Amino acid sequence: MLFNSYLFVLGFLPLTLAGLWVCGRRGGPQAAITWLILASVAFYGWWSLADLALIVVLTLVNYGLGWLQSRSWDRYGRGNRSLLIIGIGLDLAILGYFKYTDFSLATINALTGASLPMQHIILPLGISFYTFQKIAFLADSYQGKTRGFGFRDYCLFVTFFPQLIAGPIVHHHDVIGQFKALTGRLKAEDLAVGLTLFVFGLFKKVVIADHVAPTSDAVFAAAQSGQALSLGEAWIGSLAYAVQLYFDFSGYSDMAVGLARMCSIRLPMNFNSPYQAGDIIEFWRRWHMTLSRFLRDYLYIPLGGNRHGESRRYVNLFLTFLIGGLWHGAAWTFLAWGALHGLFTCLCHGWRVLRARLGWTNPGWLARGCGWLLTFLCVLVSWVFFRADSCTSALAVLASMAGSRGFSVAASPLISHPEMLLVAGSLLIAFLAPNTMRILHAAEPCLNHTEAKPCWLAWRLSWAWAAITALLAVLALQSMSKVSHFLYFQF
Repeated sequence: MLFNSYLFVLGFLPLTLAGLWVCGRRGGPQAAITWLILASVAFYGWWSLADLALIVVLTLVNYGLGWLQSRSWDRYGRGNRSLLIIGIGLDLAILGYFKYTDFSLATINALTGASLPMQHIILPLGISFYTFQKIAFLADSYQGKTRGFGFRDYCLFVTFFPQLIAGPIVHHHDVIGQFKALTGRLKAEDLAVGLTLFVFGLFKKVVIADHVAPTSDAVFAAAQSGQALSLGEAWIGSLAYAVQLYFDFSGYSDMAVGLARMCSIRLPMNFNSPYQAGDIIEFWRRWHMTLSRFLRDYLYIPLGGNRHGESRRYVNLFLTFLIGGLWHGAAWTFLAWGALHGLFTCLCHGWRVLRARLGWTNPGWLARGCGWLLTFLCVLVSWVFFRADSCTSALAVLASMAGSRGFSVAASPLISHPEMLLVAGSLLIAFLAPNTMRILHAAEPCLNHTEAKPCWLAWRLSWAWAAITALLAVLALQSMSKVSHFLYFQF
């Protein structure tokens, strides 16, 4: 069941909200929490009962380990290190089995000439996201930070359907207090803000991302088949994928936050106009923000962060991005993507240090513009590896972008003029327009809404905004005849 399906929009969502209202009125907060757990279990079980069994078992085991930690806290608030190692090791082992078994076997075969058979293991939906969430809980439990909530709270924290499949990656302290304050009595403002966010996100997904997708698919399929791409085809195909991924992920993030807000729960913002970033460090503060936070808190800092000198800091940064790339997918292309971002980030930190030493603390508009353009080009190059089926295909696309097949920008059978205009117009929106969190800033749509600055286009409860939202909803519903998966579901 996808957010961008008639079944979800016209069936599951109204039923869930109605059930929440009834349970809240008749049974109070605990009944409301129970209803949301049951709805979330039904939502996930719709995909696969086998996957549902796995997440239920992992939920029980991780909660049990966290409970044992709470019984072993010493006077300094520290738990049992063995329990922490067992829990994280178990979570990573299960993730590794499902996600990296075939990749490991293929790598061994390629390096040794062996012929180990592939297992063709199907990846459980959302396992990368809920595994990180459970690891964060175990680490916080070891440090004595997980106090004051019970089994029902933990179950909802893990299974809450808006963020279950593709994030945001939520920390327990983000939502547990909100669960305790949950009454189930639906609030008009929460419904209005949440519905607006959901509709904006749905529009981004089905009207923009899905209509740009055929352009990028055609170009990368041609590269995969060995077809030589022209300069124009390579650039437009790469830009189309940058647009598709941007609006697909941005749309999902808006929908997730909006769905939670309808239930009177605020999730953290996960997306803040990353293509408007002035350098690659700022890009990662804006793109997949909760993943960046997780990698910083639970990987970069435990590796040593910047506590052991500049050289070690750069090594830790590079390793963090390399592992982050591998988290996205079991392929050498994702490792290359992570390595590129690790390299770009190290260079950016070095440039900031050099600029500070030279006293260039207040760059002018031209320098800022050059920084923005260079950042986007670096991100675009990395997206080629992210999208391509192999490093060979990625290098072929990049070579064509560099002019290896000439500098012709003539008409292409792969790309029509309307498709080119759609890509160009969508890029302008990504580069210049305020995002939904800025537009709804005054309504405090999410936990960290202050990270998005308010803008001139301010949402408020009015008939004008109701009409705009209704129009976008109609356009989105008309475009939902062909249901497509979110790109981040595969990670």
